[in-house]
Amino acid sequence: MSSTSTASAIDPIAEAAPLSLCVREPHVPADRLVAEMVPPPRFDSVRFATYIPDPNQPSQTEAVGILERFAGGLGGAHAIGAPKRRLFGFGKAPKTPAGPRGVYLDGGYGVGKTHLLASLWHATPAEPALKAFGTFVELTNLVGALGFQKTVQTLSGHRLLCIDEFELDDPGDTVLVSTLLGKLVDAGVALAATSNTLPGKLGEGRFASADFLREIQGLSARFRPLRIDGEDYRHRGLPEAPAPFSDEQVTKAAYATDGASLDDFPHLLDHLARVHPSRYGALTDGIRAVCLTDVQPVPDQSTALRLVVLADRLYDREVPVLASGMPFDRLFSEEMLNGGYRKKYFRAISRLTALARDAKGLVDSRGV
Repeated sequence: MSSTSTASAIDPIAEAAPLSLCVREPHVPADRLVAEMVPPPRFDSVRFATYIPDPNQPSQTEAVGILERFAGGLGGAHAIGAPKRRLFGFGKAPKTPAGPRGVYLDGGYGVGKTHLLASLWHATPAEPALKAFGTFVELTNLVGALGFQKTVQTLSGHRLLCIDEFELDDPGDTVLVSTLLGKLVDAGVALAATSNTLPGKLGEGRFASADFLREIQGLSARFRPLRIDGEDYRHRGLPEAPAPFSDEQVTKAAYATDGASLDDFPHLLDHLARVHPSRYGALTDGIRAVCLTDVQPVPDQSTALRLVVLADRLYDREVPVLASGMPFDRLFSEEMLNGGYRKKYFRAISRLTALARDAKGLVDSRGV
């Protein structure tokens, strides 16, 4: 049976079968990686003024004030019309002042750290081309695409580099990022980062961080830690996430929703292993809703970490997720939730739950 006749049999509204993530293998050129180092769509319009601090958490209000002052102080050497510091070619980069050259937003998932980081990017008085915003995965992939020296050259003229979801999952990344940020700080670039782990404890529980203590301490010295306390705003005063739907409901909604994808969850997990995590954003290009059938617990940690990255990219792009099978809070085993990556997994559960709530209308509005 053709896809068109299948669609008609499922829902007369649809004219074509839904899209599939499993058939996509995007290629992302290096120039796109650089051009896309801006806040993602979900955070394109956020500002400090739109951040709503929890009145029971004074550290949130304090963080806004500190970051506003930090942004106001970034209008110097790399501001519009000012000469760039040079790291290569004639002359040497001027010495930077001693002490931290950045801020590090630490706190649990859902306290608004990415909102504040994007607000800092928007508030910094410099052209967009002189500011960079990306996740830790996107930054390390940029180095892989451009090479280390070219990445330093590309970013050393910036006023600010914002790194979201800062994590060190292996020793190689520790040394790479420590060296890269050292070069950028020497070139006069200010740094800002978010994570659920204090900079002195990056990598803890995931590899023999004691063997790389010098690099980790070097990273910590470049940041002023800024603790942001609070509970997950995505669930503050909101109803519980909807229970999973049936396979039939998810399938009908996928056929009835323009731009929706429809995939079997185990097959999608297999496909993610064949696509580099840096391309997961491109994997979702043009997707307006993700429909998944037969959601099951993830089988191993490597698969789980890939799913975390996909959840982040879907959340950044505000793509609702409609699913059948297991609820999202049962995706990860107790061992995973108690291990070194637990904060990543809890963040993924939180974000997927929010996207599942957003997707509920795909079923209700169509009466399926």
